[in-house]
Amino acid sequence: MVRLFVPLPDPAPADVTLTGERRHYLVHVLRLEDGDALEVFDGKGRAFEARVTGLTAESVRLVLGTMRVTPPAREMSVLQGLPKGDKLELVLQKGTELGATAFHPVATARSVVKLEPKRAEERTQRWAKIVEEAARQCRRDDVPRVHPPRPLLDAARALTPGTLLLVLDEEESAVPLGEAFRSVAPGTPVALVIGPEGGLAREEVEGLRGLGARPVTLGSRILRTETAALAALAVMQHLDGSLG
Repeated sequence: MVRLFVPLPDPAPADVTLTGERRHYLVHVLRLEDGDALEVFDGKGRAFEARVTGLTAESVRLVLGTMRVTPPAREMSVLQGLPKGDKLELVLQKGTELGATAFHPVATARSVVKLEPKRAEERTQRWAKIVEEAARQCRRDDVPRVHPPRPLLDAARALTPGTLLLVLDEEESAVPLGEAFRSVAPGTPVALVIGPEGGLAREEVEGLRGLGARPVTLGSRILRTETAALAALAVMQHLDGSLG
């Protein structure tokens, strides 16, 4: 079924009128007509049966029907060191499919990419659209939040109180990610820290330790930054029972 992301107030209205980009998508890309059915999700765990009831040159009206509510998942945040090229976009897209609930692009000592404020704002808007589309395609009813880029330790300090902070550290060999994750109580928020190309500087790892972080390993192989993020998410989702 056709799915569309539409932010909605609480309580949800009986109908919603769409204009601009969303109208264009429904009418000119999907070619929906009066009476056609679709599903609307609000990015916060709610999804609604919906039907097109009015098309004009400027807008589309949707009548909302039965609501489905998806229980909140465990918070799984990704603090991803800013990588080169379009690697972050891959992490955002596939990380959304793998259950991440928030992404924090972070500046680190070895990050090659440096974003000025205006460029960072533009990138954040683009990144938000990427996770919205990924959520739509993988049939998630929630949409992960993408935070604006900021320094690594600032992002770590801003996490939900009580979050377990796990740092993928190439110099760690004693504590596997799976072992550390199994020790976490169900429902406890978890955040992963992944360095950029070149990894994290030792002073950054120590700074994270000072915030209560636990360095962990994914094994003996050195993974690319984008591979490490997705492999770690897959491990945690499997242990959490969300992947088979």
